[in-house]
Amino acid sequence: MVPPMPATKKRSLAKTISWRVIATTDTFIIAWIFTSDQVIAASIAGLEVVTKLVLYYVHERGWSSLDWGQEN
Repeated sequence: MVPPMPATKKRSLAKTISWRVIATTDTFIIAWIFTSDQVIAASIAGLEVVTKLVLYYVHERGWSSLDWGQEN
């Protein structure tokens, strides 16, 4: 069996961005349902996208540096 190739930084960044689009859309919809205000919902989603984009990238790179759970 061929060992898995480590994720590149470019791949991690692409996964980060695609996930943020999905998650931020979800946050916007939930905030809009609760507030009935698109401006407030957009503000919440905007803040959320910035903070969680950075947090997810750091998390992904951290996991990429670990051998734990990977089969050789």
